[in-house]
Amino acid sequence: MQPLFLPLNTPVKIFPDPTRVRGDIVAVGDNLFPDTIEAAYRSGCFPWPHEGYPLLWFSPLQRAILEFDRLHIPESLEKARRKSLLRFTIDRSFPEVITACRTASRPNQEGTWITPDIRSAYIQLHHRGVAHSVEAWDREGNLVGGLYGVDSGGVFAGESMFTRASNASKLALLYLIDHLSERGLDFIDIQQLTPHMEALGARELPRRLFLSRLKLTQNKKLCLFPSVTS
Repeated sequence: MQPLFLPLNTPVKIFPDPTRVRGDIVAVGDNLFPDTIEAAYRSGCFPWPHEGYPLLWFSPLQRAILEFDRLHIPESLEKARRKSLLRFTIDRSFPEVITACRTASRPNQEGTWITPDIRSAYIQLHHRGVAHSVEAWDREGNLVGGLYGVDSGGVFAGESMFTRASNASKLALLYLIDHLSERGLDFIDIQQLTPHMEALGARELPRRLFLSRLKLTQNKKLCLFPSVTS
């Protein structure tokens, strides 16, 4: 089955089933209604803009996850965590975090997939309590690192990170893992495997196995972000 074309002017409540599509791309269409995005994540899909194409919606045949019981923290990062003076918060400055991710310099990459429309849509998701951020602050109260992602029905899907100070984004990730683990989650959906995540213990699963694990975890009805303001 080929990717499906999404309606452009109507929110999609039920997203196409990824298992019925042969490749990584499940659907096509510039439909960034909050309902559409939320339905996509809950079905195991996510939007990923590519210049020159309509908005593409992916559910990769190989999906990367970071399981907490396989987490490997390098000795240097553990040492940095023990000595860190950074303060971490959740959902304190979502618009600033996604903007910083959008403008962050990324070696070997041209531009960013976080377009103005994507930024606006995810801020709307944040206001709905679906998209969340972790912030790292220095002693002067400056935002020096962070990340954001989406709660896809009790499973956190990480989207992007940024750092302005040594190890700030990595320590923000460890803070998030501690937070999610306390609430019963045992893995993060990281979508694509990167060298940094692989070094932390991330691995890839075939799409069918990922979707099965996603559904099993969603059935637990975990509350990942119960009005956190710390």
